[in-house]
Amino acid sequence: MSIDFEARHIGPDATEIASMLGTLGLSTLEDLTSKVVPASIRLGRELDLPAPRTEREALEILRGYAAQNQVLRSYLGMGYHDTITPGVVLRNVLENPCWYTAYTPYQAEIAQGRLEALLIFQTMVQDLTGFAVSNASLLDEATAAAEAMATCRRVAPGSVPDSFFVAADCHPQTIAVVQARAEALGWRVVLGDPATFDFSEPVFGALLQYPATDGRLGDPRAFCARARDRRVPVVMATDLLALTLLTPPAELGADMAIGSAQRFGVPLGYGGPHAAFLATTSELARKIPGRIIGVSRDARGRPAYRMSLQTREQHIRRAKATSNVCTAQVLLAVTAAMYAVYHGPEGLRAIAERTRGHVNELVGGLRAAGWSVPADAWFDTVTVEAGDRQDEVIAAALTRGVNLRRLDGGRVGVAFDETVRPADVDDVLAAFGAKRAAPAKPGEAGLTRTSAWLTHPVFHRYRSETEMLRYLHRLEARDLTLAQAMIPLGSCTMKLNATTEMAPVTWPAFGRMHPFAPPDQAQGYRALFDDLERWLAEITGFAAISLQPNAGSQGEYAGLLVIRAWHASRGDGHRTVCLIPTSAHGTNPASAVMAGMEVVEVACDGNGNVDVADLAAKAERHADRLGALMITYPSTHGVFEESVQEICAITHRFGGQVYMDGANMNAQVGLCRPGDIGADVCHLNLHKTFCIPHGGGGPGMGPIGVAAHLAPFLPGHPVIPCGGAQAIGPISAAPWGSASILPISWAYIAMMGPGGLRRATEVAILNANYVAKRLEGHFETLYRGAHGFVAHECIVDPRPLKASAGVEVDDIAKRLMDYGFHGPTMSFPVVGTLMIEPTESEGKLELDRLVDAMIGIRDEVRAIEAGRSDRSDNALKGAPHPAEDVISDGWSRAYTREQAAYPTPGQRRFKFWPTVARVDNVYGDKNLITSLPPELG
Repeated sequence: MSIDFEARHIGPDATEIASMLGTLGLSTLEDLTSKVVPASIRLGRELDLPAPRTEREALEILRGYAAQNQVLRSYLGMGYHDTITPGVVLRNVLENPCWYTAYTPYQAEIAQGRLEALLIFQTMVQDLTGFAVSNASLLDEATAAAEAMATCRRVAPGSVPDSFFVAADCHPQTIAVVQARAEALGWRVVLGDPATFDFSEPVFGALLQYPATDGRLGDPRAFCARARDRRVPVVMATDLLALTLLTPPAELGADMAIGSAQRFGVPLGYGGPHAAFLATTSELARKIPGRIIGVSRDARGRPAYRMSLQTREQHIRRAKATSNVCTAQVLLAVTAAMYAVYHGPEGLRAIAERTRGHVNELVGGLRAAGWSVPADAWFDTVTVEAGDRQDEVIAAALTRGVNLRRLDGGRVGVAFDETVRPADVDDVLAAFGAKRAAPAKPGEAGLTRTSAWLTHPVFHRYRSETEMLRYLHRLEARDLTLAQAMIPLGSCTMKLNATTEMAPVTWPAFGRMHPFAPPDQAQGYRALFDDLERWLAEITGFAAISLQPNAGSQGEYAGLLVIRAWHASRGDGHRTVCLIPTSAHGTNPASAVMAGMEVVEVACDGNGNVDVADLAAKAERHADRLGALMITYPSTHGVFEESVQEICAITHRFGGQVYMDGANMNAQVGLCRPGDIGADVCHLNLHKTFCIPHGGGGPGMGPIGVAAHLAPFLPGHPVIPCGGAQAIGPISAAPWGSASILPISWAYIAMMGPGGLRRATEVAILNANYVAKRLEGHFETLYRGAHGFVAHECIVDPRPLKASAGVEVDDIAKRLMDYGFHGPTMSFPVVGTLMIEPTESEGKLELDRLVDAMIGIRDEVRAIEAGRSDRSDNALKGAPHPAEDVISDGWSRAYTREQAAYPTPGQRRFKFWPTVARVDNVYGDKNLITSLPPELG
């Protein structure tokens, strides 16, 4: 008899569940949920979803959907290009759970492999763009452009008008995303021709595309010089492969460069996920958005990597944050970096020269046949003047299995990539009724690259697959992931990412689809979207879903823009006040500011709940301008607030809409629904509740569900129509965001079915309460619900230990590494505390192992309190303990090597070693190094 998927996904079996319930003094899961979830919001029925499919059945359905996609050769460009992922990178990074199940590298000591890979990504971007600093990736090229615009505004004098110049030959989706971002902030986008724009109209920044979306390669130096004379920063959207041959943006006078690393081995995936980048000067290093990886040192003075400038994070700066982006595209940035490592500069240059060589052959044949190709210089893309033969040419190409780009004025665009072979060139020529002739020679436009790039040894060492394989596994071994232990981070929901869910992501029928291929070629994706939108609507209780936002923060932003658009449609555009509880996720206030709203904080009471009286008073005070309330449910403090419906009613009474942050949806699925509770909008973290892996800090997906009255405003797209009848502008570069990872969530819902989803939620709640119960007498649980229970996570309070033993929350998190665990969420939402979310995928054995580790640490603290351990020289203050320190001849600490390395007997069977000792964060911020030093890597 086969075991159904529910039993594979949910960690505890029936015996373990009964045992844990007994620890809580309860008999059934229903007994527990009745005490945790308020009766007034309980669903009272099973979700109307299809019966659970077996793993084999789910894959068969997905294969059927994949077969409905027509994967043609898409030479459409616009920042998206087919690519060849080296097999050693595909299997050992993209398809490897040791890379895709890791969490964001906040705990640097157990993330050194990923951090090194990201530092390679930054080094690669810096070298190719010519800039001194790069971030560790952004969500996509269009949002990177919008973030760069916001950076320009931050550094510009306050007296400059709120106008931003955008070259009309930028990619259309980039223009649209920038326009949508600007409109929300009250800024004006000036669309024009860089050749004629003379800055007589003052602007705070400018965006160029290099090469242009139609392939033209012009010299931007004159424009940059005019901008510099007026102290206007210039952002250059560019292509990394092109920069192996072309003069880099920094040498042309730009101040920032943005773009996508997609064509460096990352599958098209019908739009994502892909790693964008933003590079700039050292003067602007502390102004740019996103994560920056830097080199610091550990407690023994050895080099160590870490996330730099973490004080910029939204949880700290909140409404003053410079961006709401709290994630990255780590897995994809690593893939792109390793593509560059494997090929090296000579390999990348060969790919670029071969690609341009095919374009030269195309242009030569077209011109010989009498076609006009007006560009003098190009890299991988050219535009042909087809006039009234445009339809004929595009149709002829289609019969040969090729998609060409339709441009205005009867023009046809052709963008080649590394997959193009001579026969492909012949097919495109044939579509124009042409054949081969002498290749054309593109003009240089004075833009031939002369500066060195990718000179670091890491880009020259690993040419054989043997050496590359070993390097990837050396990096992998330095990171703690779900492959080694549970990751109990509160609010992050680190659950199983099942192999069956992951398998379809890299199938060519999903991975090689261009996002702007004609919709009739993507019928399989459309069927998958329809299923997922319908299922998520039923799960949330909403009328409509948009799958476009490609991160949780983007979902927040999209939801608020939808609310604002609805208000404006009713003549209430002045409703821009957003009420946000002080316990809310830090991205909430940052997103509200980005959406052009004014944040008003609402207090929480002593139990961690929203202070209803304060909410009512502030809603009434701002009644004429109230636009929205942002609330997380269950609360960020880990409890189901009994007053949630009253909170929603108060907001509605004073004219506002309720935005529910879906970060804690893992406690709701099958038990209650945001739409029934009173929310108008909710975003869903598919990388939390619905099993898309965190990827070491990205990718993510943050679709939104909306009530019927908001459905007309769901985001649209300028290239492929989607969204509502009164759609807001696009949030992401691609119409359906990071479409290629949506099969993961589809498979999870399909295989769990309605009963399995509900049971997963119930067990998530059980696991959190079991952990809280077992920790009683050792650590206090800070907040509980009306009946003394928590939701799916609990906040434990070690703050008294600072006075009694000098032990702080950092010490506990670092010591947990020696026990083989990633620490829980630190200091959020309450400074000095630990928030634990076990998820339903962890069985009782692993839960007990974590609890035993926490109790073991508490006993080590008791030894300090009793004077048996030194207050400053102890295993907690010395943690973590890498193997190099433990075996050192110079061991002179007041505790034994055995206590340092093997605090539990089980670790003698398997021990995960931290790579470095405690990292010096202050040193890393004061000495910002954002590229890989020569001696490392």
